[in-house]
Amino acid sequence: MAIPFVDLKAQYHDVKDLIDSSIQEIFESGGYVLGKYNKSLEETVANKHGVEHAIAVNSGTDALRIGMQACDIQPGDEIITTAFTFVATVETIVQLGAVPVMVDINPDTFDIDISKIEAAITPRTKAIMPIHLFGQLAQVKEIKAIAEKHGLMVFEDSAQVIYAHHDGVYTGNWGKFAGISYYVTKNLGAAGDGGMILTNDDEVARRCISLRIHGMGRERYYYDEVGYTSRMAEIQAAVLAAKITKLDEWNVRRNEIAAQYNSALADSEIIAPATHDGNYHVWHQYTIRHPRRDDLMKYLGEQGIPSAIFYPVPLHLHEPYAQFANGEGSFPVTEQVSRECLSIPVNQHLSDEQVATIIHALKSFVGETSAV
Repeated sequence: MAIPFVDLKAQYHDVKDLIDSSIQEIFESGGYVLGKYNKSLEETVANKHGVEHAIAVNSGTDALRIGMQACDIQPGDEIITTAFTFVATVETIVQLGAVPVMVDINPDTFDIDISKIEAAITPRTKAIMPIHLFGQLAQVKEIKAIAEKHGLMVFEDSAQVIYAHHDGVYTGNWGKFAGISYYVTKNLGAAGDGGMILTNDDEVARRCISLRIHGMGRERYYYDEVGYTSRMAEIQAAVLAAKITKLDEWNVRRNEIAAQYNSALADSEIIAPATHDGNYHVWHQYTIRHPRRDDLMKYLGEQGIPSAIFYPVPLHLHEPYAQFANGEGSFPVTEQVSRECLSIPVNQHLSDEQVATIIHALKSFVGETSAV
């Protein structure tokens, strides 16, 4: 029985008729750029998240870079974040000439350790950028309180948490802006790249809309600042607009699968991920920990079960970003998690039989098959 880590074909077949008809309409109309599907997607996401503005861009990376530029981040400004993340978080800070100030993470939820934030604040600090990792929000209330206390902005790296919320307040409402990714493998994935900026700040939204088209302002071919080519292709917007009709249903199924894993791994030597109180987790990844992670990964592979490591080497141990830390030992929890973490399939198209197979393999690895 083949078990897919991500099942893009099944996603397509869930909304095949809608995708096919939308794309055919685009080709017949010739409306390839910033058309009705872009507008529909922006309106749907803004309404769901309860934000004033949703601005579609070409990637989640551009969402972060453009969002920060719209918030007037300047060379030398410091932004507090973590090293346990996809490179785009830190990469975009550096591209703007700003300085990523990395701190350690929580071992069970993998997000920023709020107890480390205040010690990292200096006169040059302008913002805190929590990474809402693997499908749930970081400790947003506490982060927002720290930011307000010190007069800082909050930038939400929301690449993996579309439709996630804390106490009913969705990502995009906890900071100056949030950047979402629609990369192929995300819970809501395009047929390529895509991203979105969420904000309640009218001026930030105005600048983001300008920056995504070369810094073009209120009048065509007149430029207010140096911008980017970051329009979302209309075809990508159409794919996303079709898939988003199923996203709530897909997230419910992901939660059902995660609940089965949580129950099976209770009191196991395999450490299950935790969820912060008040969070609605959308389970972009289900990431476990084990001190013999590589052996576990090999064992699962031998059983036909795919797995993946997010992230095998934290960013402060990569050459381009080593200057922002003090080498190995800088962030002990981050480094331990990187050695032990393993993501197992949690995609919404898994059958109960496939989930049971995965659980059986996990328990077999630790010698617990009698409990299955």
